[in-house]
Amino acid sequence: MTTAETPQSTPEKTGEDETLAPLDLRSLFVAGVHFGHPSKRWNPKMSEYIFGKRSRAHIIDLSKTLTSLNTAKEFIETIVAKGGECLLVGTKAQAQGAINEQADRVGAMYINQRWLGGMMTNFQTIQARIERLVYLEDAFAKGTVVAQTKRESLMLAAEVERLNKFFGGIKEMEKLPQVLFIVDIEKEQIAVAEAKKLGIPIVAIVDTNCDPTEVDYPIPGNDDSVRSITLITRHITEAIASGKAAAKLAREERMAAEAELEAQEAAARATAQAAAAERAAKEASDSKKAESKAPKAESKAPKAESKPKAESKAPKPKSKSKAAAIKTASKKTATSKTEAKADDSK
Repeated sequence: MTTAETPQSTPEKTGEDETLAPLDLRSLFVAGVHFGHPSKRWNPKMSEYIFGKRSRAHIIDLSKTLTSLNTAKEFIETIVAKGGECLLVGTKAQAQGAINEQADRVGAMYINQRWLGGMMTNFQTIQARIERLVYLEDAFAKGTVVAQTKRESLMLAAEVERLNKFFGGIKEMEKLPQVLFIVDIEKEQIAVAEAKKLGIPIVAIVDTNCDPTEVDYPIPGNDDSVRSITLITRHITEAIASGKAAAKLAREERMAAEAELEAQEAAARATAQAAAAERAAKEASDSKKAESKAPKAESKAPKAESKPKAESKAPKPKSKSKAAAIKTASKKTATSKTEAKADDSK
């Protein structure tokens, strides 16, 4: 039985489908994950993931699929738990329904129609179209559509439908995703090339005709069966849900820690304010005591001011010494004059 012979119809939804099937070899085998492409269409780089060949078709080693899927789930859960986003990509007919349903279930971003060139490398232009879609949807919801004629209104409605077809799954994407999950990398070569150019890690289902070295976390499996794609996508979205729950818990713990820190800072500020108020009261009481003692010191001050009288008597000897000096100087001038007269008489 080849890949083309696997059932392509979507399985009926039952009560058992609501619960996640256990991740084991039996569930993978029942979903037909082990069916590969005909041996003439194989890629030699997939040889390490091939168990054998039957009816001219390769059989995938489910033990390696199980290990790879667990590794991919842990990686995606870690990325999402840190606040990252995982973008689900599956535009082939078998993957569109599963991608849409599972992404809506956990609130993840997805693209299940044609991948437009530059979806990530020219994200600014894509974001402008997303904003246009959001604007038109709000206008139609509020009844504020600016249209002169019925034809213009129908054209705007068609534009909303067309934009929703391509961007409906990424309306809330405000930045580039941190990881991509791709179904069939042979069909999504443009998405793989853009992710590699931007350094975004890729988790992908790789069939026997794919090159596993093109992606960071290959999951060997049947990418043409609806049941296989649905099972693997369901486990990937469960990892996304677990990562979001962990991120929410970490955010709540961080908010609680910040609230506790703010409470501690408020208590410290209140303690500091109380201490400052106590110091101010103490300084005020000390200043009052100092002011009450000040009049006593002022009453003693006049006695100290009466002492400078003795100091005022001290400069008198200086005046006497000056008078004596003047007398001696006058005597010297008189003697010098008499000597001069004596010389003249001679």
